[in-house]
Amino acid sequence: MEALYLEDSYLQTFEATVEEASGKYVVLDRTAFYPRSGGQPNDLGTLVRDKEEFSVVYVGVFDEKINHEVKTQGLEAGDIVVGTLDWGRRYIFMRSHTACHILSAVIYGETGAKITGNQIGETRSRVDFSLQDFDRQKLAGYVERVNQIIEEDRPVRTGVLSPEEALEVPELIRLAKEVPDRDEIRIVEIEGVDLQACGGTHVKRTGEIGRVKMLKAQNKGKANRRIYFGLVDGD
Repeated sequence: MEALYLEDSYLQTFEATVEEASGKYVVLDRTAFYPRSGGQPNDLGTLVRDKEEFSVVYVGVFDEKINHEVKTQGLEAGDIVVGTLDWGRRYIFMRSHTACHILSAVIYGETGAKITGNQIGETRSRVDFSLQDFDRQKLAGYVERVNQIIEEDRPVRTGVLSPEEALEVPELIRLAKEVPDRDEIRIVEIEGVDLQACGGTHVKRTGEIGRVKMLKAQNKGKANRRIYFGLVDGD
């Protein structure tokens, strides 16, 4: 299966062939629908066969295949469909996911704390860090530094490295050791700010994010801090 979102996060419509269909679950030969993974929610949208529309209500990876759950049954192997994403929802996730990378890079640069978890949402997102001190004022300052980087409108690029190449990049050593069986490791680079292994969708420039606002900071226990943030448009 060809995961089109890895090459073009901005692709909103695509044509594909149904390879497998079992009730409400459909596997395509190619898809732009992002499956739920790595803290980023799955895409929603539609698959259309001729004039018949099937709403995509969930997308996940099962048995190493991207499965699309549709609201109603009826699609069959061999059908040609046109897929269309709920673009407004996807674009929020792209902006928020890129903001997560910037926030992680800023906090790592200032404190050495690594990310321990994240969850992207439509109205707010969160990032967890292995940070010893819990200082709301400092955390708010990190978020303001994120906004400075956003305003600088830095390029965001994707690429791939072999496991051997990844081992030579300090920021990627840990992940490279966790996935030694991968032929290629996808990376996301925010120019001058961050370089991370990531299979998610991102914007092309930081300026597309808008601004971020810290909504809440929480002490989640020993060396575990959580920041919730939201996107702010036109501010």
